[in-house]
Amino acid sequence: IINIASNVFVAGTPNLAHYVASKGAVIGFTRALAGEIGKFGITVNAVAPGLTESEGVMAGEHRHGFDYVVPMQAIPRRGLPEDIAPTVAFLASEEARWVTGSTIVVDGGHTRH
Repeated sequence: IINIASNVFVAGTPNLAHYVASKGAVIGFTRALAGEIGKFGITVNAVAPGLTESEGVMAGEHRHGFDYVVPMQAIPRRGLPEDIAPTVAFLASEEARWVTGSTIVVDGGHTRH
């Protein structure tokens, strides 16, 4: 099971409390479910992308967030869906068979932790 969270849970982005809370809940759910169903050989992880250039983002008000976020990233460019997909593919693969209850942040180094 691979849940999609967000890197906003790390810093608690202002003016997005509802979104931060919901993505924090995804992280908690991921950890709890991993403990419940790991005995059945099922892994549960989350991927927490940073601001990513997607249809939804580009059509909404958050498209302007790139001007603020990109300069703070260690890799200063817009995130793309192609940047997130390999991490999801890894977690779905046999190579990740002993990875569970984890959240992998994929945000160009924005939240470096």
